[in-house]
Amino acid sequence: MSANTTKKKTAGQEKMAFQAEVKQLLQLMIHSLYSNKEIVLRELISNASDAADKLRFEALSNNALYENESELKIRVAFDKANRTLTISDNGIGMSRQEVIDNIGTIAKSGTKEFFQSLTGDQAKDANLIGQFGVGFYSAFIIADKVTLVTRRAGDKEAVKWESAGEGDFTLETADKATRGTDVILYLREGEDEFLNDWKLKSIIRKYSDHITLPIVMKKSEWKDGEQVPTDEDETVNKASALWARSKNDITEDEYKEFYKHVSHDFEEPLAWTHSRVEGKQEYISLLYIPTQAPFDLYDRERRHGIKLYVKRVFIMEDAEKLMPQYLRFVRGVIDSADLPLNVSREILQHSKDIDSIKAGSVKKVLGLLEDLAENKPEEYAKFWNAFGRVLKEGPGEDFANKEKIAGLLRFASTHLDNEEQVVSLKQYIERMKEGQEKIYYITADSFAAAQHSPHLEIFRKKGIEVLLLSDRVDEWLLGILTEFEGKKLQSVAKGDLDLGKLEDEKEKEEQKKVEDEAKPIVEKIQAALGDKVKEVRVTHRLTDSPACLVSGENDISGNLERILKAAGQKTPSVKPILEVNPQHRLVERLNAETDEAKFADLTHLLFDQALLAEGGQLEDPASFVRRMNSLLV
Repeated sequence: MSANTTKKKTAGQEKMAFQAEVKQLLQLMIHSLYSNKEIVLRELISNASDAADKLRFEALSNNALYENESELKIRVAFDKANRTLTISDNGIGMSRQEVIDNIGTIAKSGTKEFFQSLTGDQAKDANLIGQFGVGFYSAFIIADKVTLVTRRAGDKEAVKWESAGEGDFTLETADKATRGTDVILYLREGEDEFLNDWKLKSIIRKYSDHITLPIVMKKSEWKDGEQVPTDEDETVNKASALWARSKNDITEDEYKEFYKHVSHDFEEPLAWTHSRVEGKQEYISLLYIPTQAPFDLYDRERRHGIKLYVKRVFIMEDAEKLMPQYLRFVRGVIDSADLPLNVSREILQHSKDIDSIKAGSVKKVLGLLEDLAENKPEEYAKFWNAFGRVLKEGPGEDFANKEKIAGLLRFASTHLDNEEQVVSLKQYIERMKEGQEKIYYITADSFAAAQHSPHLEIFRKKGIEVLLLSDRVDEWLLGILTEFEGKKLQSVAKGDLDLGKLEDEKEKEEQKKVEDEAKPIVEKIQAALGDKVKEVRVTHRLTDSPACLVSGENDISGNLERILKAAGQKTPSVKPILEVNPQHRLVERLNAETDEAKFADLTHLLFDQALLAEGGQLEDPASFVRRMNSLLV
């Protein structure tokens, strides 16, 4: 949360206005953006758990932060008379500035992006709240006022934050004997279920049973027909690391709730893998594949994924060295028994143990995806629609697993001739024509451009499948992934067209004859275009179109050149090859033209049409229009 510069001080109390976007968020919360009010308790307990984790980590280098109280816990209490619900922790706590900065990190996460991401669908919008780290504000769903009293470990002064969620909040110095944070919710009318001992305990066991430190409440006893709290504490949750338990002792619902805790995702996970590695190196991993992509999936700088623990002690969040970038969507925990407790980011960067854990974890994730692809194709289709473009980054980042990742890739193709990316390279190879030696593909800036490219004409005529690639990452992918299972991947728009055994000797003889007969017109077109092209030659790709542009075998494709230019990058000066179809009526008309000026106009028109068909931009649109009008008249 961030505040505007508007401040007002009265008797030691400072009043500050919420930023406009936070006011909007509070309105969404108050009008029940969450479909399930019980999640309020889950969010606040999760925040308290994170505060304890942060204390453990900081105390590794400064044990005095424990202040002679090393037993960490979360306390939930209610007061029927005052209609309050309180969630307390003895974790790291916050300073005054941290309260201003960190209670709801919507400003840090990007307010603009947050509100642009809202869809109006309550279920989908609720999911974004967790991703943006503003779960604290959920308190206003059931409370008309929230008070927070916190003292950072090691500090002497505490701070009190209070708001009714109507546009401003107050800050003032407070007294607090113990470190940590108390969040006090003054419940709205009609929210009496949160003043019920049995109800609160059932919510905690349902949503927070996996929290690794004890969540305590006062034991209750029956008096005059109702439950009354006693002075004796009771631990409500199991208070053990879920990942450290045997898989046979963990229910599917517990796995799902733990995922929501570590990922701040309201959706259930698509799949997960839970494994224990023993021997020379010992560690436990519990890794999840989300069902849907977060809003910032393509922000490669934003890290959020794997939590690292050492012997159940939290070490760091978003441990980037534990999972490669192309698997940045993976969520979960890794708990090592071998790493030193004072492990630092610098040590992580140069640790063979970490490299080994990373390699093992990547193997587990790829194995999980292979299992989904083979045994649950519908689930894998969901995964691919959410994360396919990110997985395509894999072959360039992870050479050791390039073939395995390639097997998981999916593409659109002329086999189904629709935009759905469901074709694997293995399926393509199984459908290859007898004598076909290459996997053919075309790249374009849109699926429609790829699907209707003139380069496909000969392939459609012969019934040869071509992969239709239109994701920006595809150009980069195909620069790395040059073959699969011994089959070379070949662009249909680069180099000479050589269909190898798919052409018989008679076809080759006919092609040679056409080339010889068209030599004069080819030379005339070359002279008319001059240095606009590297070469003009007869095409064997086209059956219906008069001409097409081709890149040299070792040149960048026209599509890649356009992508790089759009990104503001310099590109090598590469001239295209113009291939013409001498049997097309337009080329025949060109061949019959005796007026040199008209011949030049028609030739440039032919070139411009080929450029447009490839998705390129004309350097001189006005001249194109003039030539086209002249031809039409």
